[in-house]
Amino acid sequence: MEVRRNSHHNIQMKESFLVGRALLNFTSIFVSLGVFLFGFEQGLMSSLLTNSYFKSYYNEPSPAEVGTMIAILEIGALFSSFEAGKVGDRIGRRKTIRLGSFIFLVGGLIQTTSVNIVNLGFGRLVSGVAIGFLTTIIPCYQSEISPPDDRGFYACLEFTGNIIGYSSSIWVDYGFSFLENDFSWRTPLFIQCVMGFLLFLGSFVIVETPRWLLDHNHDIEGMVVISDLYADGDVEDEVAKTEYRSIKENVLISRVEGGERSYRYMLHRYAKRVSVACFSQMFAQLNGINIVSYYAPMIFESAGWIGRSAILMTGLNSLVYVASTIPPWYLVDGWGRKPLLMWGAVFMAVPLVVIAFSLCVNNQYTPQVVVVCVVVFNAAFGASWGPIPWMMNEVIPNSVRSKGAAMSTATNWLFNFVVGEMTPILLDSIRWKTYLIPAFSCILSFFCVHLLFPETKGLTLEDMGSVFDDSSSIFSYHSGGRTSYGATSDNADRRTSTSDHHANNEAFRQSPASLARNPTSATRIDGIITGTPPPPIATTPLMPTKSDMSTSSAEQDVNVHPREIEPPTFEVIYKYKLRETSRPNIFQRMWSGSRDEEEMVQ
Repeated sequence: MEVRRNSHHNIQMKESFLVGRALLNFTSIFVSLGVFLFGFEQGLMSSLLTNSYFKSYYNEPSPAEVGTMIAILEIGALFSSFEAGKVGDRIGRRKTIRLGSFIFLVGGLIQTTSVNIVNLGFGRLVSGVAIGFLTTIIPCYQSEISPPDDRGFYACLEFTGNIIGYSSSIWVDYGFSFLENDFSWRTPLFIQCVMGFLLFLGSFVIVETPRWLLDHNHDIEGMVVISDLYADGDVEDEVAKTEYRSIKENVLISRVEGGERSYRYMLHRYAKRVSVACFSQMFAQLNGINIVSYYAPMIFESAGWIGRSAILMTGLNSLVYVASTIPPWYLVDGWGRKPLLMWGAVFMAVPLVVIAFSLCVNNQYTPQVVVVCVVVFNAAFGASWGPIPWMMNEVIPNSVRSKGAAMSTATNWLFNFVVGEMTPILLDSIRWKTYLIPAFSCILSFFCVHLLFPETKGLTLEDMGSVFDDSSSIFSYHSGGRTSYGATSDNADRRTSTSDHHANNEAFRQSPASLARNPTSATRIDGIITGTPPPPIATTPLMPTKSDMSTSSAEQDVNVHPREIEPPTFEVIYKYKLRETSRPNIFQRMWSGSRDEEEMVQ
């Protein structure tokens, strides 16, 4: 821990040498290793299906066996994703990542040492459980540490990690395919264990999300993490304090409304939000990506590229796939989520139709046409339906976000399983007509996004209720002036543009002195009003009356007293950190205990 005052008397307390943008970048890139593992596992098996030694060792598995071996990973992920929401709420996002990485390590070792197809399937089932944990909690973790204007950037960066994992596995398979023994497929299976071990170690380094910390009354740690992420470690910075108040207020309001966090409550209260998150994941699978990703080598073989050439074509395609995930870094927070999804659906439907037509006519140009169409399809998916559905967990309220993330991720795995199980059977029976099914889904998803999905770029996580019309009516005494906002007449004002949010962020940076010079002009700051202090409050804050309880939760008026949401002072934080750093760890306590026993004997 580093504590110091600079020449301007700003107090700083840092938990590590990384703060601000550096901490955000490091954390985002590192946790992307979790989705890297998913991509690596996905691409790994697709390439091994064309490995002659792999097929010979497992006695030439049938299409049904291949489909089950592919899809069993989705079964494990489907069930664990529901548990991941509960576990993430109970032990935290960081420890859930640690748990998932450890389970992935175990699953990888089982696959590496498998002696029959049952062992291999069980190993993939265990890895699927791990991936269910990781793919549920990492997007949730990412959205909770990212600032609103860059949340899309970091979510897309995370998806790029997934596709880099997919591409890496293809090239690893291609490189080891030159070995003339079983190590050509066992070695790639072992490499995933190394990646899982690295993520496990890194889970001890990354920070916990401030929203989980404040939701579980770890206010001091939450304030330190907020200052590290958004204020370069300065716990007295007004930006950090305002962010703390905003999160804490949201936490307290959710408790006043009943504090219920069950799936039933979430589906009743936030049905539209959950529908958006789940529909986006459903279409991400039905639009055909896993038909191409899991079975790309088989597609290329059917088009005329045989054996190692099929893996090579898949590897070259994966490089374009990786490159296509980079433009959304900059487009998703500027252009928006909806336009990317709609245009992506169009540019995915066209190549799917062309692939079907080319395989139908099957002439000398078919191999080249199929390669081009697969590349175009993957590029369109990587720029739209790849990253954006994973960031749609941002629309779920903080109180039930991990459960909402669990449900949307489970939707992904459910349809992932259906696609993985049915694709080899459909390719074997109706052949080229298979590609018309996801093409139709792409068209359907275009209209679904246009009619049902709201635009959420630039909004804070606490601000999402403004576009879904399901916020509570809140009387906030936050930092001064009294106002109401939520699902009442203020909703129109809450639907601010991106430029308004930038202006609000500038208002964050106004010094308390400048606000004091003009106390009567209240300034809206991301749903918070600062201005003249309110009169004394006679009623007990955070205690709804019977009349409040009798109204629907969307119509409640909730009083939040400023004392309840004020961040801990520097002195409190400093004393806490001194106590924590001076507390001996388990090894020091063991050593101290043994020395005491020796002295007693003497």
